[in-house]
Amino acid sequence: MRSRMETWIRSLQDEIVQALENLDPDAPKFKRDSWIRPEGGMGQSCVFAVPTNAGDKEFVLEKAGVNISIVHGTLPPPAIKQMRADHATIPLPEDAPGGLPFFAAGLSLVIHPKNPHAPTCHANYRYFEITEPAIATANSPNSDPKVLAWWFGGGSDLTPSYLYESDASHFHQTHKTACDAFSPDIYPALKNWCDEYFYIPHRNESRGIGGIFFDDLHDGPHNRLPDNPPDHPRTVESLFAFVQSLGAAFVPAYVPIVEQRAKTPYTDAQRRWQLIRRGRYVEFNLVIDRGTKFGLMTPGARVESILMSLPETARWEYMSELGVDEETEEGKLVRVLKEPREWV
Repeated sequence: MRSRMETWIRSLQDEIVQALENLDPDAPKFKRDSWIRPEGGMGQSCVFAVPTNAGDKEFVLEKAGVNISIVHGTLPPPAIKQMRADHATIPLPEDAPGGLPFFAAGLSLVIHPKNPHAPTCHANYRYFEITEPAIATANSPNSDPKVLAWWFGGGSDLTPSYLYESDASHFHQTHKTACDAFSPDIYPALKNWCDEYFYIPHRNESRGIGGIFFDDLHDGPHNRLPDNPPDHPRTVESLFAFVQSLGAAFVPAYVPIVEQRAKTPYTDAQRRWQLIRRGRYVEFNLVIDRGTKFGLMTPGARVESILMSLPETARWEYMSELGVDEETEEGKLVRVLKEPREWV
């Protein structure tokens, strides 16, 4: 599974970057930055940013990153304690004072278009594995390390500055179709999970209009998901196929929306509102997001890749009047962020 996951995320990265570059043939290509993690592993960051010498020229994208990482190393006791809440097969931190070996492979992306009418989008798909300590492997030199826990996680969600209901329906329907191929009960569970996770409690609002989200998917019981039918048991193979299906849904779910909205005329006031919404995006990623926190606490953290998700520009206004009036276009978005809707 380690090698298959690596092969798949490399291929998916190429597919997504090519689709984004095709949006704007006149724009600079994504910068491809391959890196080595001294503590173990590697990755490639594909990042788009407007060149400093671009002048007044406007591109479809303002900031975007499509990153992959394939890393391994030792999980420290604080991280073990955090993960053990969902994986009883992981030893207690005090039983592994030196930490536990881990492997993680995943793709993570965030797209920030320039036009306020084109939504920001996020997605990530990952595989995580924890194995027995090295001392146990040394006692059985002819065997592979015993896998103590493994799981898949990920999802994709849409964060518009202006609400277009047809865009929301298209994004959700595309992911629902991918989920329905495995079970018609999966999409509602993942949609609700997404609404709960991408929530900013100190603002009493969601980060965006949702999508799908899941974590800790393995072959054990899942309270958040419906039971699989007998003819489709939940195994590492079936879950990998499920994750692949969702990854393949990203381009058709998102790229047509950007194509449609990228050339919509906009005003300075609409740009201002977009930057305020991006401020909310930053608040969630830095204050709440578990992935950001885990990345920063992992030994050898590559900060540039972890904080790639942040927009090029953002704005915080003291008690801004934008979005207060529910009859305005800004207010219509805020109403949905405070009361998530069903889109399909």
